[in-house]
Amino acid sequence: MSEFLVQDGQTYIFQGDSITDAGRRAAAAPFGTGYAKLTVDLVTAKYPERKIKWINKGIGGNRVTQLAERWTDDTIRHQPDWVSILIGINDVHSMLRQAEPVVSVELFREKYDQIISRTISETGAQVLLIDPFYISIDSAGQDWRTVVLDALPKYIKVTQEMADKHGCRHIPMHDIYQEHLALRESEVFCPEPVHPGPTGHMVIANAIVDALTE
Repeated sequence: MSEFLVQDGQTYIFQGDSITDAGRRAAAAPFGTGYAKLTVDLVTAKYPERKIKWINKGIGGNRVTQLAERWTDDTIRHQPDWVSILIGINDVHSMLRQAEPVVSVELFREKYDQIISRTISETGAQVLLIDPFYISIDSAGQDWRTVVLDALPKYIKVTQEMADKHGCRHIPMHDIYQEHLALRESEVFCPEPVHPGPTGHMVIANAIVDALTE
């Protein structure tokens, strides 16, 4: 029989950028309207007996460097049992547009390694890493979407490296979306490639629940 790994009385933190934030700091507090809220709803519906403390600390526009800057306040102080991290697409854009502070692949690796190491050593939490994604199949080479898709794999590779290095659970989110895009148009999942719509967020929530079920 399958078992959901987050147990009664444990604390789970969602960390990331606007995809995680999804309005959680405004009218949609405390979880936002995206995959964090859907994950909470799915788990609550399936395991109503579990009193899990859910915390969403995603902030729109963040890069991994900004996660590192606020990691003590927004992650370590809560002493979580579980942390999921979805970060990277703003880092990719910063590199492509040379928008300061530019997060190169090397800096992405350095800061990601730092926050995961701190999380494990200072809280003992189990960590789930979610690959950055771009919901597009544009490979025509004519516009910006192709440029992003060409640059993204280097950042995905870092996420996968970090999962292997630290023994983290891992979700190949970009690959999962690509499988969906082979069957349906991108508009089913998103209004534009960075930010999922309701169905796109449900894809992430389902992937999280699957990754945390054995």
